[in-house]
Amino acid sequence: MGAFKWIFSALALVLAGSALAADPAPRYNMVELQAEAQRELANDTVSASLYVELNDANPAALAAALNKAANEALRTAREYPAVHARSGNNQTYPVYAKGNVLQGWRGRAEIRLESKDFEAASRLIGKLQAGMQLANTAFSVSSEARRQAENELIAEAIAAFKVRADIVRRALAGRSYKIQRLNVSTGYSAPPPRFAIARAMAAAAPEVAPPNLEGGVSMVTVNVGGAIEVLD
Repeated sequence: MGAFKWIFSALALVLAGSALAADPAPRYNMVELQAEAQRELANDTVSASLYVELNDANPAALAAALNKAANEALRTAREYPAVHARSGNNQTYPVYAKGNVLQGWRGRAEIRLESKDFEAASRLIGKLQAGMQLANTAFSVSSEARRQAENELIAEAIAAFKVRADIVRRALAGRSYKIQRLNVSTGYSAPPPRFAIARAMAAAAPEVAPPNLEGGVSMVTVNVGGAIEVLD
């Protein structure tokens, strides 16, 4: 019985020692901080979508006409190698008259453009508007330019975090401080897309004047948050 008590006591001491070893040392004067750095970047990429809408009593004939219009627009876009063009959303839906009687079919074919060459994109849009409607244009910062800005802003945001940490350390009359936790996040705010006003399209309309594309700016932000321990 005595041996059993001795073994039990030793086991209890081992378990208590393990719990103390696993338990982290208490920390005092912990302070949560945040800092940020941000920069305006000129938008270097323009994107646009154009569409054509047609009606026909025959859905097959309508689909053929829509495909033809979209294919012709894509062929025209090949004349502008600086502009990337691709197919967009195509839709066909029935049109009903009074009394829920099928009257015909209406369809829409879309193409989408993207380019860093604003002048080339403007000329292509003007050319395509002879037979299509401009739905919207949007401007953004290219991924490579945004990534470079974020990398530079990370260093600025961390430097701002350290400045605030030192202000807290002095306010608490601390000898120094230690960063216990640090989180970095990025944010991006682009201007909203500009939606064009739909207008009736005349048959065989001539090429329209190219639109004036002003890219504007976007905001790139880096936030740094974390905790410091002020040391006495």
